This record gives sequence, C-alpha cells and structure tokens, in this order.
Amino acid sequence: MAFTPDPLDPDDDRPPYEQVASSLGAAIRTKKLAPGEKLPSHQRLTELYGFARATIQRALRELEDEGLVVSRKGSGVYVRNRTERPAGLRPYVEQAFAAQHVTIDFAGFTSETLHGALQEPLDKIRVGRLTPSSIRVRILVPDMAVPHVAPVRRDDGADDARLRKRMNDIMLGYARSIRDSINELEQLGLVPETTVEVRVHSGSAFFKLYVINGADVFFGYYPVKPNKVVAQGQAIEIYDLLGKDTVLFHHSVNEGESSSGAQQVQQAQMWFESVWDTVARDFDLDAQ
Repeated sequence: MAFTPDPLDPDDDRPPYEQVASSLGAAIRTKKLAPGEKLPSHQRLTELYGFARATIQRALRELEDEGLVVSRKGSGVYVRNRTERPAGLRPYVEQAFAAQHVTIDFAGFTSETLHGALQEPLDKIRVGRLTPSSIRVRILVPDMAVPHVAPVRRDDGADDARLRKRMNDIMLGYARSIRDSINELEQLGLVPETTVEVRVHSGSAFFKLYVINGADVFFGYYPVKPNKVVAQGQAIEIYDLLGKDTVLFHHSVNEGESSSGAQQVQQAQMWFESVWDTVARDFDLDAQ
C-alpha cells in the first residue's frame, strides 16, 4: 500500500523541512512506515508534501541524524531496522499530546529532561494546535531527605546533607514548573482535566524511565562520574549521577503484541505501578 502522509497543519510556523521531518518521523514511530521499508523517492515526496527537493533532502537529513532512517547509496532511504536504538525523547512526547488522553510516568533523578521535552507540546496547546482532553503526569524520584549511594563526597565517599539539599532543590524546581505549567492549562480552560503527582522513595536512582501513553517506553542508565558542584556556597568534589550522559533506548507496543518491545512496555508499566503503589510516598511540592 502506497504511503500517504497526514495533511500538514497550515498554521504550523516551523520551517518546511521541520514540518516534513516531523510528519515522516510520526509515520515511522507509528509504523505507518515499517522498519526496513523504503521511503518514497525524493520526487514522490516533493509531490506528496508540495515542497522543493532541497526541503525534502534537508528533512531526510534530520531523520538520519535522529537515527530513524538510513541512506543507502544508489538504493534510496530506508526506515532503520533496529528499533531498540538510542532514541530522542522529545518527538515522542510531542506526538503523545496529539492523543485525547495523555499519560506520562517518569522515574528517575530530577525530571530535568522531562521538563525540557514538555515545553514545545505545552506551547502548542496554548495556541490551540494540540487539544487533549486530559493530561496525567506522575513523577517518581528519590527522597533526598535520606542518604543515597550518590551524590556523595569524592574524597571519602561519605554522604553530605548539603549535596542532598542541592539535589532536592533541583528536583523541586523542575517538578514545580511541570506541575504549574500543566495545571495552568486547566485553569485557562485549554485542557478539561490535568493531574501532576509526585512521589518519593528511599532507593537510589541508577536509571531513568519514561512510559508515554502506555505505548512507548524510554529507558537509560545514569553513569556515576566525578563532578564538581557548589552547595551552600562551597565547591565540593563529588561522585554524581549525570543524566546528560544517559543514552535512552526506545521500546514500543507498535512493534507487535508478542514482540520484545511490547513486553518491555508492559514490564516497565508494571514496575512503575508496583513502586508507586507500595514503597513510594506522596510528596508535597509546596511543603518544602
């Protein structure tokens, strides 16, 4: 069956190449263009999207940089076969907000990456380009009131309350911003129902996990590395969990009911629910 893209949004003010890349990327992520499938020719894509060949070429380069397609000289451009590859979170988060009911479960250290990934879809809701009926975000993070394996002082590996206070403040900043930005959408009448919940647990966070609309999972490990931070006005050498070095791997139910990807999504959701419902404790962002 020949590929037919969804119509582009006439009010989209992004450059044409970004619009084409976003459309093709969505088709790949939803398996409208299947792993290993050859994309239509440059000429056919110019006909389908109505943009110049140079625009199509730049869009395909964007998809290649993102790891979604691979160009084979003399043969064409193909959807990359390997689905469990390092993946970008942002396009999937934005795509999730096109659904009627949006759910995002996050487990990790501070929710900084989630905060960044939410900005564009929330902006699109504000201008009416995305119109979900409900948004529910759950954030599961370590309780920094108790000692953890990291962050700790580098010289003696000891716990330091100043480091935990610093990390708690970082987490509070991002979590409050996520809550306030999403709840504001309900207050403005843009989304009928919004919920943002935060719970803490006593375990150390050695990985980050995102479960998006119960259909896509992103998982990655936090490496522990030397770092130098300022806590309460004093520079401290520490062993830190560095989220910016985390490579995320993607798994999706779109790979098929009995696929490894679908099982990964099922197990990730099960794990999150089990911790959320048992050892995790409600955390009041305003009582800190």
